Amino acid sequence: MSSKISDDLKAACILVVDDELPNVKLLERMLSAKGFRQVLTTQDPCQVLDIVQGNEIDLILLDINMPKMDGYQVMEQLQSQFDGELPPILVLTAQHAQDFRQRALDNGARDYVTKPFDADELISRVVNLLEVHQANKYMSHENAILDERVKQRTKELEEAHQQLHESRLQVVRRLGRAAEYRDNETGLHIIRMSKMAALIAKRAGMSDEECDLLLNAAPMHDIGKIGIPDYVLLKPGKLDPDEWDIMKTHAQIGADILAGDDMPLLNMASDIALTHHEKWDGSGYPNGLKGEEIPLVGRITALADVFDALTSERPYKKAWSVEDAVALIKQESGKHFEPVLVEHFLTILDSMVEIKDQYAEPGVG
Repeated sequence: MSSKISDDLKAACILVVDDELPNVKLLERMLSAKGFRQVLTTQDPCQVLDIVQGNEIDLILLDINMPKMDGYQVMEQLQSQFDGELPPILVLTAQHAQDFRQRALDNGARDYVTKPFDADELISRVVNLLEVHQANKYMSHENAILDERVKQRTKELEEAHQQLHESRLQVVRRLGRAAEYRDNETGLHIIRMSKMAALIAKRAGMSDEECDLLLNAAPMHDIGKIGIPDYVLLKPGKLDPDEWDIMKTHAQIGADILAGDDMPLLNMASDIALTHHEKWDGSGYPNGLKGEEIPLVGRITALADVFDALTSERPYKKAWSVEDAVALIKQESGKHFEPVLVEHFLTILDSMVEIKDQYAEPGVG
């Protein structure tokens, strides 16, 4: 028998629980004779829980008929209070009736041996239970390793996805700033108007995900200015009709630059670039869209863009006061701007002004 017991099994920790000292000594000698090196014993069933909690027990040999607590009560206590997977239990009982053995199995025992027991049979049952337990521990260990690898890989993929997302946003923001720099802007305008647009969108009922897309898409609203000749874009005076026609093409140019991608951010940015100069009453450009023909993100961006433009100082104009800008926006409700969005804008005006002040141009404040 001993030749069939592996060294791994012989290193298993076995707990013997029996109130009769001769039985404890007998089991201890039998197990030691077969090479088992870690055999713990107790005659007090009340100590079993503490022993199991304080040691890595691989198998419990448990007597049924004991004072203070019988074997059934020991198993019930272990199941109710032990925090972890219980080691297998081999019940030792002098009861030969089927109902006693069935009760032991129902209470959590994996196997049983009736007294007086045959030594070879007992060792065989011990080995069988330890082999199954060892296999379960191995599988649990492998599963834990696999779970950790999956978590690590998932974390790496999430980090890579986040890095890609941030890289795309950096490209997007720099594209937006490129257009603003061509128009003698500092880049703070696109920060202010995009944050304002996201606030209006949130008030209008857009989801957090949609608001975040808008926050990052709105800065590209004027990307089409890259395609406008300098003599038109940088002209200090008023544009003549032909020059104004050229200037208005920046909406379509921007949409064309951003179109043709399956990235939701660029799709939204393309819609905004094309429609942020459309007007609620249909008098805008480039396509004279009216009312809800204009995408919601275009209507929102138009409102945020105009408010920030009015209240910001430009080379060709002084900054308007917030009161004057609000008065114009109210006046344009139903004409330039959607009335419902104007109402949303007015309810969050204090927050809009906070953004304006927080991201004010250098030297302004």
